[in-house]
Amino acid sequence: MTRLLAALFGRLPIGWLQLGHNRMRMAAAVVGVAFANVLVMMQLGILGAIGGTVDRSYAPVRADILVSASDASTLSDGSPVARALMYRALAVPGVAGAAPLYVGRADWTRPDGTTAVLHVYGLLPEAAGFAGPAAAAGLPLLTRADTVLLDRRIRSVRPGSLPNFDARAPLEFELQGLRLSAVGSFEVGGGITADGALIASDQTFLRLFPRRIAGAPSHLLIDIAPGVDPAAVAAQVAAVLGRGLQLRPMAEAMAADRHYQITQRPVGVVFGFGVFIGLLVGLVIVYQVLSTDVADHLREYATFKAMGYPPRFFLSVIFEEALVLAVAGFVPGMALATLLYQILERASGLPVVMTPERPVLVFLGTVLACTISGALATRRLAAADPADLY
Repeated sequence: MTRLLAALFGRLPIGWLQLGHNRMRMAAAVVGVAFANVLVMMQLGILGAIGGTVDRSYAPVRADILVSASDASTLSDGSPVARALMYRALAVPGVAGAAPLYVGRADWTRPDGTTAVLHVYGLLPEAAGFAGPAAAAGLPLLTRADTVLLDRRIRSVRPGSLPNFDARAPLEFELQGLRLSAVGSFEVGGGITADGALIASDQTFLRLFPRRIAGAPSHLLIDIAPGVDPAAVAAQVAAVLGRGLQLRPMAEAMAADRHYQITQRPVGVVFGFGVFIGLLVGLVIVYQVLSTDVADHLREYATFKAMGYPPRFFLSVIFEEALVLAVAGFVPGMALATLLYQILERASGLPVVMTPERPVLVFLGTVLACTISGALATRRLAAADPADLY
């Protein structure tokens, strides 16, 4: 390591040698930096999982344009939209199709007494083109009353514990007092606000939620004909439907939903603040170590200063120590965070995955925090007068 650092810095690696001189202090500093890395990565992992659950919630449906009420921040909240507006949209040249989307939430009490919260999607059985890839094939099966497609990745349901079911051998169960038959399945999984999903026809949805009415779906789904300008058609549709509505491409609606969940909902704000706390913990730990190291070697530094070494030399030594601590703490922190991601994903069902860019960002943040700590630690040295130290 000494030879490697000497080749890297072009001089004797004084910082590395000073850190290695007190191995217990260095080990404590590395553990502290690793802990800060794990803390930041876990917060970022959960924030990423929140965004992943938003993407999951949009998976059962697809459309070129999503029409929502102006107060709708997510797919499952906001005021309903008048179904009559769908027919106005269909009259706009360039609109290839439109369908209502009903969204609700229901508690499913299972035979073992446990309860799962399900996102319930209501779609027209003949509108298979507006179903997501996993559900499009099963949507035409919902023409019969009280038939549904059931999520096979419902949280707390062990993989493979649900019996095999299809249209010939449906799974019978009860939801909100209504006897349902699951004639097909799809996969979404649990999220922050629900444990799984269920797709029903619009008529079955209205039977599950008797207070909802057919003329007031949650959203409208619109497809644009190939070969036309989507922006121009969207502008015409917006002009026809009038004010008080949001018309957004599906990708834009998903992005806005993710932003809302992370910046407005309490859970997103809490974990976002946790990222800042993790960086602050790492900065304080490294500052304490480097500041103590400067105090212990203040006479040696003063000797160099009296010999005429410039301030940049001392900064390079402290930054060398900061870089060593950043790298030494990042490697075990990364390994432990990856292991914790896997454990958390299995335990919660949330999409907690280590994305390729996350380690790079955390490492750069670690180096930056350690560099700032090093710069702060050298203030005492800059103000020291060699004549006062002897």
